[in-house]
Amino acid sequence: MSEKQKKPQKLKARLPRGFVDRSAADIRAVEEMTAKIREVYERYGFDPVETPLFEYTDALGKFLPDSDRPNEGVFSLQDDDDQWMSLRYDLTAPLARHVAENFNEIQLPYRTYRAGYVFRNEKPGPGRFRQFMQFDADTVGTAGVQADAEMCMMMADTMEALGIKRGDYVIRVNNRKVLDGVMEAIGLGGDDKANARLTVLRAIDKLDKFGPEGVRLLLGEGRKDESGDFTKGAGLGAEQIEKVLFFVGIKDYAESADDLAAIVAGTAKGPEGVEELNQIGHLVTSAGYEPDRIKIDPSVVRGLEYYTGPVFEAELQFAVTNEKGEKVVFGSVGGGGRYDGLVSRFMGQPVPATGFSIGVSRLMTALKNLGKLGADEVVAPVLVTVMDGDTESMGRYQRFTQALRAAGVRAEMYQGNWKKFGNQLKYADRRGCPIAIIQGGDERALGVVQIKDLIEGKRLAGDIEDNVTWREARVAQVVVSEEDMIQRVREILAHQADDRSRAGRG
Repeated sequence: MSEKQKKPQKLKARLPRGFVDRSAADIRAVEEMTAKIREVYERYGFDPVETPLFEYTDALGKFLPDSDRPNEGVFSLQDDDDQWMSLRYDLTAPLARHVAENFNEIQLPYRTYRAGYVFRNEKPGPGRFRQFMQFDADTVGTAGVQADAEMCMMMADTMEALGIKRGDYVIRVNNRKVLDGVMEAIGLGGDDKANARLTVLRAIDKLDKFGPEGVRLLLGEGRKDESGDFTKGAGLGAEQIEKVLFFVGIKDYAESADDLAAIVAGTAKGPEGVEELNQIGHLVTSAGYEPDRIKIDPSVVRGLEYYTGPVFEAELQFAVTNEKGEKVVFGSVGGGGRYDGLVSRFMGQPVPATGFSIGVSRLMTALKNLGKLGADEVVAPVLVTVMDGDTESMGRYQRFTQALRAAGVRAEMYQGNWKKFGNQLKYADRRGCPIAIIQGGDERALGVVQIKDLIEGKRLAGDIEDNVTWREARVAQVVVSEEDMIQRVREILAHQADDRSRAGRG
């Protein structure tokens, strides 16, 4: 007797870690949001460009380990010509490659925007994904800080275009040259002090999280958290720590600019950075952007790898409830700065550039918290039901469906098993369809259709207790001629929209 064949094992459906499926609601919310961002960018004179998801790994400029597979931080594969390619981890490095490759054809200054997915080969966690969307704008070919100031103004306008009111956001601005000047002023200049500088800058970046005293500990011997874990500090002396804390503690830049200039006086880049901050402050104020919208803030630390001048961050200032049920300030939803060295890697000559990146998914979460997304709800389609399955009848149902679509009404013809009519109405209910169109043999002979207001019908079903009331209340279902079908559907949809509007106001 032959051995029974083993039944093939059923494939398990599983989503890769760090990736998510997106629902129709989330897709529409992103489209609604990006349309508003795009409108602001276009108004500023920026044009779209698109680069591929993959770039040659060396073009991305990622600091990769010396190993056979360059997979730290990026997802990589080897092409058939043995060259390594990687999924882009941001939208800026691909733009730098695009500019360098097309340098003789593009018009400088090159002002462009693009939205797209980026990929990080990192350990996923709560709210931390390996694929997410960014929306960037960049100006390439302008060395003056007027381009940086414009980026800050455009970000402020974008926040307001998205419905985030003044007081709920601020664009914070600093300058890497000032940061470098402060590091030099406390004795941490030079290549041999690079690791020490990085430790200090990371401590500064924790100001919002740990406060001045927490940063003081991180600048000194170190800090122990609530769980008992100890983070080794930068080992600075008391005088060094005081200078750093003064710098990051500046609340009113206009009042403290002279003191800051004194700290960085005599350093290689510090005075130039202070002057650039002064210029940005003057430019944005002259254009009507007060410190409640764009604020000089020395505690901003961004992109230590490649930012070379002004850096900026869009921060939301309202509180939300986190996963632990705690009220916390929402925080950063985007940032950017000047990266004069990125395009130059390909060119062998200086190519100034500045840009800004919005974290689309994070910003969408913020807008949902504010109730600023999904106000224009998408109405489910009108359902044209199927009473008879012969070819002629099917053709008529399809004609009704196409006529509704041509009139701008979202519609679908039932595609399931038409023989069980009750299932069609169950489908319409689960789908949230506002209206059902019904035509059987009797209606077809008379050239009419039944139009069932499913929203009104559902409401009446809850109010009606006997057959007499039901007969008196059959406003939820009407019979009209085929010619009048579209007009009556529009009227019912308009009434339903009014009801939703009144319910929203109530």
